[in-house]
Amino acid sequence: MKDKYLPRLIDKQLAEILNSMGAVYIRGPKWCGKSTTSLQTAKTVINFQDADRGQSFVDLVDTNIMGLLNQETPILFDEWQIVPKIWNAVRTEVDKRNKVGQFILTGSTVFEFDKTMHSGAGRIARIDMKPMSLFESGDSNGKISLNEVVKGNWNYDGVMSELTKTRLSEVLCRGGWPSAITNKHINPQVIAKQYIKATVETDVSEIDNVRRNPLLARYILESYSRNISTLSTNKTIHEDVMSKIDVSDRTIINYLEVFEKLYIIDEIPAWNPNIRSKTSIRTSPKKNLIDPSIAAAVLNVSPKELELDSNTFGMFFESLVTRDISVYTASENASMSYYRDRNGLECDLVVHYPNGEFALIEIKLGEKGIEEGAGHLLEIQNLLTKHKLRAPKALIVVTGTQVAMKRKDGVYVVPIGCLKP
Repeated sequence: MKDKYLPRLIDKQLAEILNSMGAVYIRGPKWCGKSTTSLQTAKTVINFQDADRGQSFVDLVDTNIMGLLNQETPILFDEWQIVPKIWNAVRTEVDKRNKVGQFILTGSTVFEFDKTMHSGAGRIARIDMKPMSLFESGDSNGKISLNEVVKGNWNYDGVMSELTKTRLSEVLCRGGWPSAITNKHINPQVIAKQYIKATVETDVSEIDNVRRNPLLARYILESYSRNISTLSTNKTIHEDVMSKIDVSDRTIINYLEVFEKLYIIDEIPAWNPNIRSKTSIRTSPKKNLIDPSIAAAVLNVSPKELELDSNTFGMFFESLVTRDISVYTASENASMSYYRDRNGLECDLVVHYPNGEFALIEIKLGEKGIEEGAGHLLEIQNLLTKHKLRAPKALIVVTGTQVAMKRKDGVYVVPIGCLKP
C-alpha cells in the first residue's frame, strides 16, 4: 500500500511561488521529502536517478533537451545537479515562455555555479527543505503558534503537551524522515542508520567524484555528533579522530565541508550585537546537524539510553528544537543565530525577521533549566535596552516539559510538543 502523503509546511510556500514565478528550486538533505512534496504538484517527472530511465533522461539533455522541456507542466527535474546543463535551459525557457508554474527542480547537494551558469535570480525561486518538524509529523499538537507568541498574542496559559519525556526521546531518535514516520512496521531508527551508511559509503565520494574513506567519514561524523549544540572547535574533532586514525587537520576540514554540502551539517552563526566588547563575544558557529536522529544513530544511542543520559539528551533536544524553529519560521524568511559571551551569558537561538525584529529563545529540556534560561533572556534584554538598541519582540523558553505559561517577568514558557508556526 502506498504511504499516505503527510502535508508539509512548505506546500503553501511552493504553491505561492508556482503561482507567481516560472520555476522553483527545492534544496535540502536527501530523504527529507523534496521529491514526494514536488510530486503532489508536478504533471511530468524527470528523475535523473531513476533506475530504469535515468540514463535515458541524461542522454536526452545532450541530444534533445527540448524533448524534456516540452512536456506537461509543471515539470519536475529531480536531482537536477546530476545534469547541470538543465539549469540554464530552464532559466532560458522561463524567459521565453513568460509563464508561471513551469518547472520544479530538486537537489540534495549544495551546487557550486560556475561562470557559464546564470544564478537564476529573478527566474528561479529557492526553497530550503528540512526533515519534518514535530508539528508536521503529528507529534506536536500545534496548540501554540510561534508567530502569534512573537507578536505578543498570548492566550496559552495552561495549554498542555502530550509529549512525554519517553516519547520525546523516541521521536528524537526517529528523526523527521518521512519514511520513518509513515512506515509503522520498521524500527524507527533504521532510516537514520541507513542514511548514515549511504552517506559515508557513497555520497561523500560521489558528490565531487573524489574517493573518500568511509571509515574516516564515520569517525568524523561520530565526533561531530558528540559535540552538537556546543562551540567545540574543529581542532577538538581532529584530536578526537586522531585517537582512532592518523589524519591531517586539512582532511578533517575537507570532510566537514562535504557534510555541509550534503546538507547534513547545519551550523548556527553567532550574533554580535553591540552590548559587549567584540573580544568577549563568541563568534565561532555553533555545531548542529540537520536532524538530531543522525547524531543518535551514528553514536548508536537508543531512546532508552538517551533518557538515562541527561547531558546528551539536552544537547540533542537543542538540535531538535533548532530544526523545528527553523521550519516554523521559514515562511517568514527568518534567519537564526545564537549569542554567547565569555561571561557565561547565552541565548540558544535568535530568530531574525526581515523587518529587523527578532525573538530570543532559550532551549531547556526540563523544568530545572527554565529559571536559568529566563534569567539569560532578561539579562540580554536589559543589556540591549541599556545600549539603546532594539528590544526583542519576545523572550521564549522552549522546553521538553508539558505546561505552557507566561511568567510574571514576561518570559513565555512553551513546550515543544505544543508548537506550530
